[in-house]
Amino acid sequence: MLPASKHIFGIHSVTPYQLTDGMPYGIIKVLSGASLELTGELVKLNGGSYAYSWAVEDGYKSGTLNFKPQQYEEFMFELFLGKAPTKSGTGSGSVTTLTNFNGTSVSDASTGIASIGVLSGSSSNLKAGKYMVKAVDATTVDLYNLTDFDFSRGTDTTYVDETLKITSAALTVSDSGATTDVADFGLQITGGSGVVALTADDTAYFEVKPPASSDYVVKLGAASDRTPEFGAYLTTEPRGNGESFAIDCYRCRAIGMPFNFEAKNFSEAEIKSEVLYDSSEDAVCQVRWIRPTSPV
Repeated sequence: MLPASKHIFGIHSVTPYQLTDGMPYGIIKVLSGASLELTGELVKLNGGSYAYSWAVEDGYKSGTLNFKPQQYEEFMFELFLGKAPTKSGTGSGSVTTLTNFNGTSVSDASTGIASIGVLSGSSSNLKAGKYMVKAVDATTVDLYNLTDFDFSRGTDTTYVDETLKITSAALTVSDSGATTDVADFGLQITGGSGVVALTADDTAYFEVKPPASSDYVVKLGAASDRTPEFGAYLTTEPRGNGESFAIDCYRCRAIGMPFNFEAKNFSEAEIKSEVLYDSSEDAVCQVRWIRPTSPV
């Protein structure tokens, strides 16, 4: 009698691990699929008038581990894009440093805006986004926000007009470090230490993070960004009889992680990694099949 055939069903997880000590970077469990492709070439000897090959020998072989995660963890940026994010909990919310974009007069500790920060007691009104500050004249500015997805947080707000302005009237930047509040957005503008003298149409920007338990930020594309090699341990979903496969790819390297955005759909990336030869194991991977005496 033939034994029961062996089958692969589903995908359970992909766990990248460090090559230095074998410790995991983390686990990827929200996946729509994965595949390990071990392929090779046959080098054929053809010649003369005969239609078929005279001889065939092994050519180059390659291994590719592809998987489709639907989660975006911090370690994935380091492994697939070459830059580890900075992670922190923002607590009561935060505002990044005001930075000049066009001209130099808006962000100026003496004659412009010294800082923009969180208005005391109004952190619940902080609305996420990238903000632009535009000088209207020597002493006033308008505020703009590049997105309105968070406008219902705290006090409901809306754009003033199609320019994405959020202030109905120009805000005065006061002399001698005096402050101006933008309460509906949880912001406070502090004027320069001297006499304010802005240049009309100069701009600056800042970003706002509302109160949060955790967040991360990462800048991608620096010339020094490099993706590291890693190991990858892949497991299938256990079948009803407990049968499962596990594949250990000893050395992998990947470059690239797409961000896909579709209406009313969760984002899914496709990671393509090359599987390399490991001299200490004398292999590129190990495949293990298990059929337990009893299912879990």
